Amino acid sequence: DNSKNGVPLRYVEPPEARKSPVRWRLYLFKPGEDKETAIIKIHKGTRYFFGKDRRVVDIPTDHPTCSKQHAVLQYRLVKGTVKPYLIDLESTNGTLLNGSKLESARFYELREGDVFRFGKSTRESGCSMC
Repeated sequence: DNSKNGVPLRYVEPPEARKSPVRWRLYLFKPGEDKETAIIKIHKGTRYFFGKDRRVVDIPTDHPTCSKQHAVLQYRLVKGTVKPYLIDLESTNGTLLNGSKLESARFYELREGDVFRFGKSTRESGCSMC
């Protein structure tokens, strides 16, 4: 069953999904502010959903240009190492990683200090290990 709270999910976890041995954190920033508005621990699960539909997402993106199920941060075991990846779920307004628009339905490896945005929102998210 690929649903949560009765809502069909637009994403199926891949067989290489794993929990990260590294304690990653997600930093949320509002434009024009020097300090993060929130810090979210993102190392306890294998994946984290971003989007507007609070029935299914782990991290809400309450901007009108964000899709209900916008993107997923997925930990994957690739070449013997578990790393975080970001995938856009064919959202209407896309996902930006370090200022470049991601191709939908494709995994992009995230690295320490990467910054991503959803839709036309000016709020940014950044990844960091601790």
